[in-house]
Amino acid sequence: MTTVTVFGGTGFLGQRLVRRLAAEGTTVRIAVRHPDRPRSTLGAAGSERVTVFGADVRDQGSVAAALVGADAVVNAVSAYVETGGITFEAVHEQGAQTVAREAAAAGVARLVLVSGIGADAKSGSAYIRARGRGERLVQEAFPGATIVRPGAMFGPGDALFGTLAHLARLLPMLPLIGGGRARLQPVYVEDVAEAIARVLADTGTAGRTYELAGPDVYTMRELYEIVLRITGKRRLLVPVPFAVAEVQARLFELLPNPPLTTGQVDLLKADNVASGSQPGLRELSIEPKAVAKIVPTYLGLTEPDS
Repeated sequence: MTTVTVFGGTGFLGQRLVRRLAAEGTTVRIAVRHPDRPRSTLGAAGSERVTVFGADVRDQGSVAAALVGADAVVNAVSAYVETGGITFEAVHEQGAQTVAREAAAAGVARLVLVSGIGADAKSGSAYIRARGRGERLVQEAFPGATIVRPGAMFGPGDALFGTLAHLARLLPMLPLIGGGRARLQPVYVEDVAEAIARVLADTGTAGRTYELAGPDVYTMRELYEIVLRITGKRRLLVPVPFAVAEVQARLFELLPNPPLTTGQVDLLKADNVASGSQPGLRELSIEPKAVAKIVPTYLGLTEPDS
């Protein structure tokens, strides 16, 4: 692929993918709502190969402009909180459909949609349902689209271990939503970026769905315990019913950067692990990195509490 447009190219995953593609010699277009931000996010790496387009997946004209002359497109846009016109339906359904339709109309060869493990068009959760419906709409508009479904992603600056560590520093006790029984299969964000790059390079991946998960499954309680062990903190783990967590999440969503959202609470109501029925990282010749190998390198160690 000579030119790839990445919608959401400044996000947690998107910026890694942009760097990865640029380092390979690919010309990358970052399509984002706020085009003044990408340079500080991406740094100098591959900057001569990166251009920035002001584009919003909710606006057909800006999407079409960002796709002119592109060989491939990756839609890595994600919304975890609904605010104003930024709704799950507008972003994950209508926005994803717009990108797919405009890509097909522009003759773009490849389209990758970043969704998530557990996406389900019939879910009672607005977030999970929008993800599932978005997949369906994209496949209808662009039959050769590749869907990638990462598990909970981790890496420097993540919303998983980073958030848990932040809470551990602030609070004397930590909430275990739903008792901390939900199982997750965290995946290293760099592995996901590498997987997408390989998908783009292999025409045989067109039309397929990949579940990208790490090598190990953990309960939320175990993830908390890992963070406490790495940071040297001692905190009481307190079970919190889902109903209480939902109320708390709605209040948190009033903040600019909420530590918990209703979408995240919904995801913890069921196990978020690979089904085993779809190909994953190993089918792309990627050996997934373990939490134990990566997380200590960016959470760091502190003096143990007494």
